[in-house]
Amino acid sequence: MTTRTARREGPARDREATEESLRAAAIALLRRGGVLAGLNLRQVADEAGVNRGLVYQYFGSRRALLRSALFHRSRPNAEDAVDAAGLPLRKRLARLFWTSLRNPEPVVLASLLVLDGDDRPRVLLNRGASREDLAAEAARGELPVEDVEAVQAAIASTIYGYTLLREHLAREIDLPAEELDGRMAACVEAMFSRGPAPGGEQAGQ
Repeated sequence: MTTRTARREGPARDREATEESLRAAAIALLRRGGVLAGLNLRQVADEAGVNRGLVYQYFGSRRALLRSALFHRSRPNAEDAVDAAGLPLRKRLARLFWTSLRNPEPVVLASLLVLDGDDRPRVLLNRGASREDLAAEAARGELPVEDVEAVQAAIASTIYGYTLLREHLAREIDLPAEELDGRMAACVEAMFSRGPAPGGEQAGQ
C-alpha cells in the first residue's frame, strides 16, 4: 500500500468508526432516557466521546442519524429474511419472530422514525420475495385468508407490536418474558398458517 493510499483510507476508516460510535451512542441514550426524553445531538456526541461538530458534519439531524443507525442495525435481520425466502411459511414466521427478538433495534428505530413523521423506513423485510411466497401459499390454501397484502401487513404488525411491547406485556400478564416468547411464537404460527405444527415443536428454541 502506498503512502498516498494510506492517507486516503485512514480518514475514511476514522470516519466510519466515528459514525458507528455516534450510532451506538444514540441507541444507548434512547435505551437509558426513553423516547420522550428526546435525542439531543450534543449529548450523542458527548456519549460517543466525539467532537460535537462531527455529529452535525456527518449526520446533520437527529432523523438522519437514526436513519443511518436503522440501515446498519437492520442488515442482519434483512439478510436473515432473504435466507428464509422459499422456506415453508411456519419456518419463515419462526425465523422472522425470533430474529426480531434477538435484534430488536431495527424495530425500535423504524418505529421512532415513523412516529416522527418519516416516510422512508420500510418495515416489510424482503417484501417482494415475501409477497411472492405468500401468494403461492394463498394459491395452495395455506393462508387463513387469501388477501396476501393484508396478511403481509398483519404479520409485520404483529411481530413489530410484540417486539416493542414484549417486556411490558410480560409484566402485565405476570409471566417471564422468555416463557411468553415461546407461547407467542406458537400463537403467531397458528394465526397465519393453517395446519398443525410438525411434531408440535416450537421453532427457534
